[in-house]
Amino acid sequence: MFSVTAGGQDTTRTETDSLPDRFYFLENVTREGETMPEIVLDEVYVVRKMSLKERFQWWKYRRLVYNVKKVYPFIIIVRESLGEVNDILQNMPDDRERRRYLKDYEKGVFDEYEDDMRKMTITQGRILIKLIDRETQNTSYELIKVYRGSVSAVFWQGIARIFGTNLKARYDSSGDDYLIERIVLEIEAGRI
Repeated sequence: MFSVTAGGQDTTRTETDSLPDRFYFLENVTREGETMPEIVLDEVYVVRKMSLKERFQWWKYRRLVYNVKKVYPFIIIVRESLGEVNDILQNMPDDRERRRYLKDYEKGVFDEYEDDMRKMTITQGRILIKLIDRETQNTSYELIKVYRGSVSAVFWQGIARIFGTNLKARYDSSGDDYLIERIVLEIEAGRI
C-alpha cells in the first residue's frame, strides 16, 4: 500500500506488490581491501540424471511404500484385536461358547472390514500376510488353523495358492522383507 499526494490531495491506493515474499539483502563485505556486495545462498545439490534402471527401482520402492501404508492400519487392528480375543477366550470355560464367540466376532469383523479388504490388491494381500506374521509371530495359516480349524486353514491356503500367495510365508526382516521392515519402522517413527 502506498500514498500519493497530488495537488494537495492525499490519495491512498492499494496495489498488489509484485515483489517476492523473500528478500535478499546484499551485505557489503570487505576482503583483501576491496569492498563488494555479497549474499548468502542456500546449499545447492547437483545430481545426475537417473538411469532407466534406477528410475525403475525408485518407482518400485515408492509403490512398495504406498502398499505398506495401505496395509499398515489393518496390522494395528490385528495386533489389538488378537490380544483382546485371546484374553476373552482364556476366560471362557466351554469350547462351544468359544466357537460361538469366534463366529460372532468373525461376522463383526467381516461386516466392518470386508469392503476395504476386497479393495486390496494381490500385492497388498501378500504384504498383509507377511506383516501379520511380523506382528503375531504366527503365520496366517497357523492363525486360521488355531481359530477356525485345519480344514478351513487348508481351504484358505488353497485359495491363496490360486492367487500366487502362501499363507505359510514367514516374515524375514533381515532378508527378503528388509525393505518392508524399513518402511514399517519409518511409518512407526512418523517419518512416512
